[in-house]
Amino acid sequence: MPEDKNEQLDASWQAVIGDELTKPYMLSLRDFLKQEKTAGKTIYPPSPLVFNAFKHTPFNKVRVVIIGQDPYHGPDQAHGLSFSVPQGIALPPSLRNIFKEIEADLSISMSGKGDLTPWAEQGVLLLNATLTVEMANAGSHQKRGWEIFTDAVISALNKHREGLAFVLWGSYAQKKGEMIDAKKHLVLTSPHPSPLSAHRGFFGNHQFSQINAYLNKRGETPINWQL
Repeated sequence: MPEDKNEQLDASWQAVIGDELTKPYMLSLRDFLKQEKTAGKTIYPPSPLVFNAFKHTPFNKVRVVIIGQDPYHGPDQAHGLSFSVPQGIALPPSLRNIFKEIEADLSISMSGKGDLTPWAEQGVLLLNATLTVEMANAGSHQKRGWEIFTDAVISALNKHREGLAFVLWGSYAQKKGEMIDAKKHLVLTSPHPSPLSAHRGFFGNHQFSQINAYLNKRGETPINWQL
């Protein structure tokens, strides 16, 4: 967790959700994270990358929102962008399945590089519902306050922006998306890309081409999904 969260949150986001950072739930979360680190626990992602998604995708530049659940909890995997891993890290199974669907949907070839920063820089907010996790302990930082913060993020986007594409894979993300106005935004749902569920409707969902068709219709540049 950044020592000074205000310095880590992009100014465009600070203007719309900055108040969240000083609310009691966030101060409690900050104390919890400090205690975990003092106890010698390894927390992912590293502190400077906790708000990485907001750094790469300013509030007024968001065009697509892909909601994940937790950061990856293995060494060197999490870097603050949902589903993404840094350069040189092996693709996790869900990301491998995302790339398979992109290749089938758009008839393009993916390089196998798992760093999704180029998507973020085109306006794809890669938002995990929980922004930190303990090493090798999936879900360990759920219900500590992050979900309240990321609800505020989604609510602000829903309220102050229009014509965004929200991508909700799996029941967890779909529940998170209950506050989105489908008359104002495109809301796409499907099973999660995890190997446990991808064959139940993630494969063949054609959502990447749907997003680009939606952006085209609005007169916007489509996302270049190829990496």
